[in-house]
Amino acid sequence: MSFADLHLHTNFSDGTYSPEELAERASQMGLAAVALTDHDTVEGCARMSVACRRAGLEFIPSTELTAEFNGNELHLLGYFVDTQNRRLLNEMARFQQVRQDRIREMVARLNRLNVPLRADAVFAIANCRSPGRPHVGRALVLGGFCASLDEAFERFLKKNRPAWVPKFKISALEAIGLIHEAGGLAVMAHPGLNRTDEVIPELVAFGLDGLECFHTKHSASTSAHYSRMAQEFNLAIT
Repeated sequence: MSFADLHLHTNFSDGTYSPEELAERASQMGLAAVALTDHDTVEGCARMSVACRRAGLEFIPSTELTAEFNGNELHLLGYFVDTQNRRLLNEMARFQQVRQDRIREMVARLNRLNVPLRADAVFAIANCRSPGRPHVGRALVLGGFCASLDEAFERFLKKNRPAWVPKFKISALEAIGLIHEAGGLAVMAHPGLNRTDEVIPELVAFGLDGLECFHTKHSASTSAHYSRMAQEFNLAIT
C-alpha cells in the first residue's frame, strides 16, 4: 500500500524545511506522493517538483488559500493547479503584499507596547514573501522578548491579543473559482478545526470538490464524520 501527504508547507510560507529538505524527508518516510500547499503562494512548487523527481516522489503542485464564507474563516486547498496561471499569480502577489503589510502592522502594535521589534528582523527570519504570525513569534523569541513561541502567541499574537491583526481573506466563492480557473481541484482544509459543517452544502453548490477528512489535528471520530459528509455530497476525500 502506498501513502501520500497532501498537506505540506515549506519555508516559502510557515514551514520549517526547504523544498529539497522536505522532499528528502518524505522519501525517507516511504511516501509515494506529496502535495506542496504553502499558504497563499505557489513559489516553492518549481523547486519542490525538481526535488521530488530526484527523490522518486510523485508531486502535486498545490496551494492553500485563506478565505471566508458567511463570516467564517476557512482554508481551501487547490490541488493540481497550473502554477503559471496569470490570474492565480496576480492573486498570489496581492496576498503576499497584504501579508507583508500585516506583519508591519503587528510590529507597529508591538512597538506601541514598548517591544522594540523591527519589521526587517521578522522578514529576515521569514525569508519568504508570504510571512505570517509564526515568523513574528520566532522574532520575538530570538530577540529575547519572549521565552518561547507559545508565550509570544499567548501574550501578543493570538486572536484578540494586543498585537493580533486580522488576516486578509478572499471569499470562498472567489477562491474556488480561482482554483478551478487554474485547472485545480478545490478541497476544504481541516474542516474539523474550523467547525463549518453548515457551509459545506452551500460550497458544494458553488463547486467545492473535496474535504480534507484526514488531518493530524483530526481525531478518528472527526475523520469518520467528514468522510461520511464527503460521501453524502459526492466529494473527494483527502
